[in-house]
Amino acid sequence: MTDHIETAPARDGVQDGGRRRELAAATVGSVVESFDWNVYAVLAPYFAADLFGHGKGGVSGVLAAYATFAVGFVARPVGSYLIGRLSDTRGRRFALSLGMAVIAVASLGIATLPGQRTIGAWAAVLAVVVRVVQGLAFGGEAPSVAAYVTETAPPRHRFAFSSVSYGGIILGSLLSFGVLTLLIHTIGKSGLENGGWRWGFLVAALLGLGALWVRRAAPESAEFHRARARVRPGARPSFLRTVRDHRWAVLTVFLNTLGGTVGYYFALTYLPQYAAAYHVIDKERAASFMTVVLAIVLATMLLTGAAADRFGLLPVARIGFGLPIPLVGILLAGLRGGWLPFQVVAVLLGMTVATVLGTLNVFTGLLFPTEVRAVGLGVVNAATIAAFGGTFPLLAEWLDHHNGLGVIPVYVTVCTAGPALGLLTAMRVPSFTAALRQAEPDVQRPPGTA
Repeated sequence: MTDHIETAPARDGVQDGGRRRELAAATVGSVVESFDWNVYAVLAPYFAADLFGHGKGGVSGVLAAYATFAVGFVARPVGSYLIGRLSDTRGRRFALSLGMAVIAVASLGIATLPGQRTIGAWAAVLAVVVRVVQGLAFGGEAPSVAAYVTETAPPRHRFAFSSVSYGGIILGSLLSFGVLTLLIHTIGKSGLENGGWRWGFLVAALLGLGALWVRRAAPESAEFHRARARVRPGARPSFLRTVRDHRWAVLTVFLNTLGGTVGYYFALTYLPQYAAAYHVIDKERAASFMTVVLAIVLATMLLTGAAADRFGLLPVARIGFGLPIPLVGILLAGLRGGWLPFQVVAVLLGMTVATVLGTLNVFTGLLFPTEVRAVGLGVVNAATIAAFGGTFPLLAEWLDHHNGLGVIPVYVTVCTAGPALGLLTAMRVPSFTAALRQAEPDVQRPPGTA
């Protein structure tokens, strides 16, 4: 078996309402996934002392909170394999519903978790356990969404569907910063530190239940049904064989995820604290402005998906993957030097991330055949995010307290060069080049042609 790509066939007789339900089911889960995951990161400075105790200046508690954030990522590859196998065998809808139910329950668990003053060190232990459970669920959520969108999107609008579904990640982040901003303006910083942070996780649990209700009406992927019918029971390849048979797809997913995850967690999560460390802007004011940044990022992603459908994936990818390489260093130098305001830097960095993320769901999903799509895509994606995305806030916080923040621009630039490098490497392989060409939009093909 060689690197393979399957295009989502047109489905005759499928009404627009059915496609809207499919897109809504995928997108609403992405919103909840992102909100749940990121609300932890933005609220960590406020609940660190409550759950993880105090240290000198509160440093040890914040570090412990970010370490727990990273631990949740370690569980993601395991969840990608376990739930991904269920997605590839039992169906996309089953995996999406299971993962969302676990996510909602885990968020409720954090919201009601007693603090150190009540149960001592058990508060930290239980927080770690809940984050591991969430990590397992999130590990299966993302690849199941990517597989579902890849298989159900109309061929002529597949990258628009990709941008909308992945845009749910940005919308979830937007909501997390919005909730933080609302809490800051209603109960203040002291109120957040004295238990008000729990409201953020309660909102996350309610959003999860809402997403579960939406998904119960979503139909199963017709492409999945066809794949299950042609695969004999017990004939599915092992994960190692999947990696070997689709090594160029694996490499491309790794490099794209590397750039996307580091860019995402730096530009859209950690940037306010980075700017505050250089006394450019206070952390709360910067975090409040991130709602504007995320709205612009979401709009940029939607435009990117539409452009890929109109002009082709490769031209859009070449531009979008290459832009961050020179811009990251220039923008951060301007931020530190004071000749670029935080607002300008935040918007431009966010837009460079958006150009990578806009086509990611379908671009990576198309690289694997249906019968191993969720596992093949998910494990590689989750392992890369765990190694480079989940550890980023912890790494940055550690560098901050060891006078090493100057390393961050270099680290981010190297990582965000991953997608461009992956595209260049893939173009040297004939089979992979052919696969990418098959992913070009059908809009320019004569009706009735393959």
